[in-house]
Amino acid sequence: MIPSIAALVAFAVTFALGFKFIPFLKKLHFGQTILEIGPKWHKDKQGTPIMGGIMFIIGTLVSVVVAFVLAKVVSNNAEYVSVFHTSNETIRFLAGIVMALFMSAIGFMDDYIKAVKKQNLGLKARQKTVLQALVAACYLLTLYLTGLETTYIPFVGLVNIVSGVGIIFWPIAFVFIYGFTNAVNLTDGVDGLASSVTVVVSLFFMIASSLCFRFEATVVAAALCGALIGFLVWNLHPAKVFMGDTGSMFLGGMVVAMSFFINRPIILILAGILYLLEALSVVIQVTYFKLTHGKRLFKMSPIHHHFELCGWKENKIVIAFSFVTLIGCILAFLIIK
Repeated sequence: MIPSIAALVAFAVTFALGFKFIPFLKKLHFGQTILEIGPKWHKDKQGTPIMGGIMFIIGTLVSVVVAFVLAKVVSNNAEYVSVFHTSNETIRFLAGIVMALFMSAIGFMDDYIKAVKKQNLGLKARQKTVLQALVAACYLLTLYLTGLETTYIPFVGLVNIVSGVGIIFWPIAFVFIYGFTNAVNLTDGVDGLASSVTVVVSLFFMIASSLCFRFEATVVAAALCGALIGFLVWNLHPAKVFMGDTGSMFLGGMVVAMSFFINRPIILILAGILYLLEALSVVIQVTYFKLTHGKRLFKMSPIHHHFELCGWKENKIVIAFSFVTLIGCILAFLIIK
């Protein structure tokens, strides 16, 4: 029941924060500036408060703390709650959450620049890349120094990652963390889209963590899921608040961290298929544009904007993309051990 309680607490905290935090953001005039190149009807969203991701970040963290305190109280040291068998496991778990928080801090700097300067550019691409790369490298270094020696690959089993060909895991993991964090960020472009998709992904990791007997990961996934549902009350179309890069970068860090919590990062390729498609649509669009000297394959990228320009309503995009995510998660369940 503890993961369920974590989800309920996270929902309640995030939902309740909306009543005070959204007016606070409006008072500070921390509103979104809409780019001219976007869909013209997005201009109606001009001034919608950003940095709303702080709401579900607080909701998630408060819920996780409450859940672990409750687990300690009710478990009477039962083995199923004694999740941290070594101090290294504790460090790796905390490092994942800290990594997500640092990614969020980068997003916060980006949002702050947008809000204060009233520009939709934020941090320069090079600045953001360097900071994200540093966070990803520190996280992987922590995993290495705390003795992570194997990773699970479907149909192969546990693979040694500290010797032989297995050491290619580390550079691949670096690209993986950087890539998925930014892919989640790209997904946040339609009211409720990144939130809804990540609810599905969180549900997947909640069940997958239980199957892998990782209680701590189950709690975190449940807390994130509950917090996002609480946020969706305010974020579904027409959105009263946007999560901003503060929130989307946190979500990117968290979905990556959850995949590492269960030592199956590769599973995110299927569970996070929608994030991957969003990022690939941008890469394909840019590549095609350069090769054809100005032609576009999609009406606009990321891909959700293409469907918008094809006449799809925002809620339809959210439902369709969440369904695609659900299919990816079901496929991931078929190969998880």
